Amino acid sequence: MSEAPPPILRRNPYMEWIEREGLPIVEDYAIDLFKVATKPWARFDCAGAVVHCKGRGDFASMFLFEIAPARATSPQHHLYEQVIYVLEGHGNTMVELPDGTKRSFEWGERSMFAIPINSTYRHFNASGRERALLVATTDFPLKMNLFHNEDFIFNAKFDFQRANKTDYFNGGGDLIPLRPGKHSWETNFVPDLMQMELKAWEDRGSGSSNIMFVLADGIMHAHLSEMPVGTYKKAHRHGPGFHVMCVGGEGFSLFWFEGDKDYLRIDWKHGIVFPPAENQIHQHFNTGAQPARYLATGVGSVRYPLQEWQRRAGGDATANGKKGAVSLSMKEGGDQIEYEDQDPAIHPLWLAEMNKNNVQSRMKNFPAG
Repeated sequence: MSEAPPPILRRNPYMEWIEREGLPIVEDYAIDLFKVATKPWARFDCAGAVVHCKGRGDFASMFLFEIAPARATSPQHHLYEQVIYVLEGHGNTMVELPDGTKRSFEWGERSMFAIPINSTYRHFNASGRERALLVATTDFPLKMNLFHNEDFIFNAKFDFQRANKTDYFNGGGDLIPLRPGKHSWETNFVPDLMQMELKAWEDRGSGSSNIMFVLADGIMHAHLSEMPVGTYKKAHRHGPGFHVMCVGGEGFSLFWFEGDKDYLRIDWKHGIVFPPAENQIHQHFNTGAQPARYLATGVGSVRYPLQEWQRRAGGDATANGKKGAVSLSMKEGGDQIEYEDQDPAIHPLWLAEMNKNNVQSRMKNFPAG
């Protein structure tokens, strides 16, 4: 009597796919995307790599695309969604929607865009001398582990009717006014995140501002935040999966879990990405002479929260609704640490970094030091 085959257990279709694609993987707490080594990626006809930030959770990962001068990626369409950020270079993307309608837009450094799900697209590097470097935050791990069928993800023909408005591909959009911290901009393409108008959000910190994005009517999240010169954010925590990328300025972030006696510190500038882990308290500090902006991307959008913690963090989706946990003090059952409750060692640490750069504190709640 022949032995029964061993049971098939604990498979990871996403990682199996990465191995079949022959892609290099870089994994760390913080990653400089400009320094990631890429390899030829036959599927996209360009060089690429997989970026795994430790603590990223189960649903999101990053793909890095390096497009050689005067080259283009091969046409693609798939059921996974993505938010694409341009690290360097300039070019254009051609999009063909499932109904045959075609759109194109030109992008440059610090552009951000999303392709409507299952639309055919192709990226072109417009430079004949310099590479174009793009990074995409995707929900591919979620989709691949859910369906574990490559052919279905890359060859399904279904039209999800996510075309939305024509001007969403040329930099236009619609403001969805809600309340501080939840004001949203619906679009498919932002030409320059450094020029994007933000809305005040004092609950998050002195002079803080932000904007939420609704992109291609999908489940991918993105929001853009700014810290003015001489300020820093309040500490807070939330669930896993957000990839935080510096867009402009310089500074550092501290990370710790409740009860920890020390901090993990990450210094950042343009191109550095890191992900706060699940319920890991973190705090962002601007130490430079310019406003500091960062882009946070992940799975579960402001329109379509995917997990319960995202609904709790966001609060009621009304102008006068209940605040989300990320805006509410831990003393009131939320997930934010107010300035007066933070570790007394934190402010002097920041002031010491400010002094190195000859920048003065503008914090309303603290002396200049």
